[in-house]
Amino acid sequence: MKDITQLGEGWHLAHDGVRLPAEVPGCVHGDLLAAGLIPDPFIGLNEREIDWVSRRSWTYTRDLRPQEDGHERTDLVFDGLDTVARIELDGAELGRTRNMHRGYRFDVTDRSGELSVTFGSAYEEAHAVRELTGARPNVYPEPFQYVRKMACSFGWDWGPTVVTAGMWRPVRLERWSTARIARVRPLVTVDGTRGRVELRVDVERTATGADRTLTAQATVAGVTALATAEGDTVTVVVDVPDVRLWWPRGHGEQPLYEVELTLSDESGRLDTWQRRVGFRTVELDRGADEHGTGFTFVVNGERIFVRGVNWIPDDVLPSRITPGRYRTRLEQTADANVDLVRVWGGGIYEDDAFYDTCDELGLMVWQDFLFACSAYPEEQPLRGEVEAEARDNVVRLMPHPSLVLWNGNNENLWGFRDWGWEDELAGDSWGEGYYLGLLPRVVAELDPTRAYSAGSPWSGSWDHHPNDPGHGTHHSWDVWNRLDYTEYRAEVPRFVSEFGWQAPPTLATLRRALPGERLAPDSPGMLHHQKAADGNDKLNRGIARHFGLPEGDFDRWHYLAQVVQARAIATGIEHWRSHWPRCAGTIVWQINDCWPVSSWSAIDGDGRLKPLHHELRRVYADRLLTLQPGADGPVLVLANQGSEPWTCEVTLRLMRADGSETARVTLGATAPPREVVRLPVPPEAVPVDGSAKEYLVADADELRAVHFPVRDREFAYPRPRFDVAVERVDGSGDTLDVVVSAHTLVRDLLLQADRLSPHAHADRGLLTLLPGERTRIRLHGAPDAGTDAIRAALFCVEPA
Repeated sequence: MKDITQLGEGWHLAHDGVRLPAEVPGCVHGDLLAAGLIPDPFIGLNEREIDWVSRRSWTYTRDLRPQEDGHERTDLVFDGLDTVARIELDGAELGRTRNMHRGYRFDVTDRSGELSVTFGSAYEEAHAVRELTGARPNVYPEPFQYVRKMACSFGWDWGPTVVTAGMWRPVRLERWSTARIARVRPLVTVDGTRGRVELRVDVERTATGADRTLTAQATVAGVTALATAEGDTVTVVVDVPDVRLWWPRGHGEQPLYEVELTLSDESGRLDTWQRRVGFRTVELDRGADEHGTGFTFVVNGERIFVRGVNWIPDDVLPSRITPGRYRTRLEQTADANVDLVRVWGGGIYEDDAFYDTCDELGLMVWQDFLFACSAYPEEQPLRGEVEAEARDNVVRLMPHPSLVLWNGNNENLWGFRDWGWEDELAGDSWGEGYYLGLLPRVVAELDPTRAYSAGSPWSGSWDHHPNDPGHGTHHSWDVWNRLDYTEYRAEVPRFVSEFGWQAPPTLATLRRALPGERLAPDSPGMLHHQKAADGNDKLNRGIARHFGLPEGDFDRWHYLAQVVQARAIATGIEHWRSHWPRCAGTIVWQINDCWPVSSWSAIDGDGRLKPLHHELRRVYADRLLTLQPGADGPVLVLANQGSEPWTCEVTLRLMRADGSETARVTLGATAPPREVVRLPVPPEAVPVDGSAKEYLVADADELRAVHFPVRDREFAYPRPRFDVAVERVDGSGDTLDVVVSAHTLVRDLLLQADRLSPHAHADRGLLTLLPGERTRIRLHGAPDAGTDAIRAALFCVEPA
């Protein structure tokens, strides 16, 4: 049987003649941080102080002792080397690598001595490759398209420039005899209740095992099948009766089945392979209709409106992301009623722990191949690396039922058409051959059960503009960049795979990241932790369009920026959900951050929830009540993504700013499963167009929607008045109920719990209360907070 020895201990990193203890998996920056030799790049302006780390080479060493256990073969296996590495054993070179996204294996049978891994500068590699291939256009100034490395290591409009190096995934010795399982491709299908797991197995043999007959045995759910391998490949097919279907969250359960594969000869078991699979069908309906070209996910025969988020690496030092951290972040994601996570193409193919957790939580995964916002040369040495990387990761990830789509790139097809690349390239390669040739061939060969899309955005062919909202996937960025968020309502794309609005992180995160700084929107640390071009001006414009900018009041500015972010995303999703099935999904940019920064995230760099997270929970819930503008006045929309009909009574109230009610109408409504119902608001409940003193409120089943005819700065808000009481929750040591009783209209009330304690959080986001209403906000992590402190942490909209 194969023996495995992990090589995570005993490593040292050479630094200016000193040997530092090194962590493996890890990276140079992590080891230097642990030794106190560089400052934390997440704090203050420290990012500027560590650029030198990325500009030089680094060597890791450890002893590799002789292995005397009777095995014929010993392999040194690296699951991830970041990125340009030379591996030597006892002074002899084993090999060189130039790809962060691949694994590597070296035969070290009967060899021992000092093992060294020397990492060159990724900058030097990128510059050398650029000299070979010629320069290509790029949205950012850094040369990330010339090296197969996490692109956002080189900085992005939400991330710092921290160009890492190191053994970022596990290292081990594998000792084996006769044969081993080299690769397994499980093709998992289901027909009715009968599942099939077809295991395509590649075998590597030693010289003595070349002619031996091998047996491959697979077991799934108590069903076992055998096949004989006389060459280097074998296929084992297991038919499993009465399987339960895997569903996305919100649509059903997520049963997972263990698959165990063993490889044996007459002497016994040689090697094993184990994974979990799920039985489901996933199709992508890209058919033409009267609106253009669709893009609808169909899971187990059911058409789904996707409630998605974009995912970036959760740390700019990805070796620090533990399985526990993946689970925490993905549970936060699922708590926002998300059912799909898009792994964005400027990051990494995530660790198996990420996909395992998505399998369990029912989070569908849209996986980009790793190309983003740049023209990529298709010549060597990159082309061979791209193919090897794709093959490695398609095979590694294909067991996961959560994986529903392979996507060729992020924004590169769009960039070629709209960003001036075509003229600048003058016929040079730029990646099209990857997206429309190589990658779909690899997917079709290795993972034919899954769909492939050439890019995001992509209209399906060059017959249409790549970002045409009427065809395929669409990225909506003009609104954030130039317009007011109400302009999301101007279009009904078939599928919105990126759109977003910025906000600063929570105050506790800012205080940790910018210690001692007097916070202001334009203070040095705030500007350094704002990486988007013109980012603060766009934030300010978004606030000013609705509220006017608060001068010299950072707390107010911070609150309003977070309100605008939440409202902007809600405006888009409510509008697009109201047009299902024409629009078949939204993927918000973005769910998470890789450091403390002002960005489009719903969860900030310290893992704290922004108001946007709570708003996503509302607008992504199975049942959504919304008031949408219409040609003849507001329209009441009930969007039901649940599996049961939604029958309810909707109370519509025409209210005045002074708190009086001028009309009340009750409507009965039923929204069938997975359908949307649109109802005109009766004329007597419609506010006068342009009125600064009237607004409409709709309530049904504890859901609320509001419609104001004018923007906040034009509305005659009363000075908000409300009482605050604090009640301790029985049996809980750190939980309080904050009871707010409104005497006036209180719009977008928000308890910023982290102002009370860095560890505190509340269970509610933005709330709108009518005069005489009362609400409870559950507060965790601030057991000693008094009424005065809690009142100071409550914010709401105030008169202009």
